[in-house]
Amino acid sequence: MKDDSFAKDKDFAKDFIRNYADLAGEPKYMNILQDVANRKIRAIQIDLEDLFNYKDLDEDFFRRVTENTRRYIGVFAEAIDELIPDPTEPFIDDDHDILMTQRSEEGTQNADGSDPHQIMPPEIKRFYEVYIRASSKERPFTIREVKASHIGHLVRISGIVTRCSDVKPLMQVAVYTCEECGFEIYQEVTARVFMPLYECPTNRCKVNNTKGNLILQLRASKFLKFQEAKIQELAEHVPKGHIPRSMTIHFRGELTRKVAPGDVVELSGIFLPIPYTGFRAMRAGLVADTYLEAMSVTHFKKKYEEYELRGDEEEQIVRLAEDGDIYNKLSRSLAPEIFGHEDVKKALLLLLVGAPHRKLKDGMMIRGDLHVCLMGDPGVAKSQLLKHIINVAPRGVYTTGKGSSGVGLTAAVQRDPVTNEMVLEGGALVLADMGICAIDEFDKMEDSDRTAIHEVMEQQTVSIAKAGITTSLNARTAVLAAANPAWGRYDMRRTPAENINLPPALLSRFDLLWLILDRADMDNDLELARHVLYVHQNKESPALGFTPLEASILRAYISMARKVSPTVPRELEEYIASAYSGIRQEEAKSSAPHTYTTVRTLLSILRLSAALARLRFAETVAQSDVDEALRLMQMSKFSLYSDDRQKSGLDAISDIYSILRDEAARSNKMDVSYAHALNWISRKGYSEAQLKECLEEYAALNVWQIHPNTFDIRFIDA
Repeated sequence: MKDDSFAKDKDFAKDFIRNYADLAGEPKYMNILQDVANRKIRAIQIDLEDLFNYKDLDEDFFRRVTENTRRYIGVFAEAIDELIPDPTEPFIDDDHDILMTQRSEEGTQNADGSDPHQIMPPEIKRFYEVYIRASSKERPFTIREVKASHIGHLVRISGIVTRCSDVKPLMQVAVYTCEECGFEIYQEVTARVFMPLYECPTNRCKVNNTKGNLILQLRASKFLKFQEAKIQELAEHVPKGHIPRSMTIHFRGELTRKVAPGDVVELSGIFLPIPYTGFRAMRAGLVADTYLEAMSVTHFKKKYEEYELRGDEEEQIVRLAEDGDIYNKLSRSLAPEIFGHEDVKKALLLLLVGAPHRKLKDGMMIRGDLHVCLMGDPGVAKSQLLKHIINVAPRGVYTTGKGSSGVGLTAAVQRDPVTNEMVLEGGALVLADMGICAIDEFDKMEDSDRTAIHEVMEQQTVSIAKAGITTSLNARTAVLAAANPAWGRYDMRRTPAENINLPPALLSRFDLLWLILDRADMDNDLELARHVLYVHQNKESPALGFTPLEASILRAYISMARKVSPTVPRELEEYIASAYSGIRQEEAKSSAPHTYTTVRTLLSILRLSAALARLRFAETVAQSDVDEALRLMQMSKFSLYSDDRQKSGLDAISDIYSILRDEAARSNKMDVSYAHALNWISRKGYSEAQLKECLEEYAALNVWQIHPNTFDIRFIDA
């Protein structure tokens, strides 16, 4: 009776595969089978949604497929065996095909039919794999919700991958040859362990009473790729006071190498028990372990390189790229709930975009990742900005200074519980490879742990020599750090170096160090308070004048921008060099410099300029990009400059005049173009309106003359 019902189910499966048509009216599964026959693909995924929407749906059949999935994969595979079409394109025969042709010719001669071990199992003939994929409409289970009642069922779970084993071959069909009678014996392997056959079971050997010796033929056996992974609950799914649970996942065949530690994934698979084997079975008694046999993998955030744009996304990005104000729009779409910090958000946008890595002929690398440090008083939304950037970035790791040790950030040597060997376990910086590592409370880190970051920030590798393991791991990571000044709040009576309190070796590695000071300012505080109250009541940011872009569109735009590799044209080289030497001169004159300028600063200017060019999808860096990079560097210390000016008693107009006067004297010119004047004062944090006011005021005093159309300046006095 049972076989009869499975025969009916097989007929229904055949009917479904043959007749199911997608929205375009194409026979979806027959097209897949044709590709399989032509050896283009190996995996056949049967969607439960398609089965549910099938016109002749038998609801009992659908329920049986979801509750007894392992058996029904076999049913579908048998149906596909009968339906597979002939190849329409030629392909090269490999060893397996030649072996199979030979076997099918000899199969009629040597099988005397009496022994099941001599019949060739269908598994060995298949050059494809069948997966049944769960419907993606319902909410996925958390690991905690998968109970004993789900054993054998198809379930969907979400979580974060914590560890992955190497891909190893798993035996699916063992093939032996008998030394006496020469027959091929087949043994199907369904579990992780199996007992090999030693005596030949054929009739000829039994009749002759020879007990033929069997030799395992590895070349003729069938192996599958096999990988084991551990998945852990996401932090938001863990109830209060509990620790996150984890589950073992088995990946087979085409699903291997799809996940890496640190990926947030959604898996559908069959929840199955597995008995303990060997010595552990003696200790475990009757208790069995459980695992999930993976059927499909979906990544929540794709890497930039793997991003495939859908049609509507591509149109949207092309439209955005043509928008002249895209730089401001993208930066204001980052954390719109946080008030102000426009320039900080611009710097964080450039951190997400990054600059191309430069590889020299002799193999030396110049990094392209930008590092940013946000240093500010308590309550200026540093941690919120960090958390938001980690959500937007496709690969991001968030750690705090006190909760991170040196090995936790770089790599630890541990004993693997399965193989008992010493293995390397990557830390936060290694997990964030090709992504962003956000370190909060950076100033509270131990000095010994902070030195672990030095190598990562410039060489972008983690070198290790521990427990007999000497190696170098990649950590191509952009570091985003947040810290408080030395005394909790910025102390105006002390120098910037005393307040920042980070070693110069570390400071020079940051491309931008933002000082965000919390100042009492009536108008600003009122606006901020209104903004916070609005967000608190409406759970969204006030109108920005445009719709903020969603995280998925931001990711798509950035992934497109990262494919561009802008170069610096010859004519800009002199301009950048003079700007850099100017910054060095200013620093040399100052008694208490705000910045620590080294040659790394010059590379930072190049990186910021390249990132800005990438946002415009430009192949070359423009002068406006360099000016904006210099402006961001200047604005990062803006709160300090404004304070210096107040101390020196200069108002904005007088300060702009002195800036223009100094620059003109330095270049020995009496004429200054308006564009140059605007460039100089914007670097010091002044606006165009203030420049115009200054020009009018001093023109009235007859200090200079202004061209009526171009606003160029000519000094009158000698």
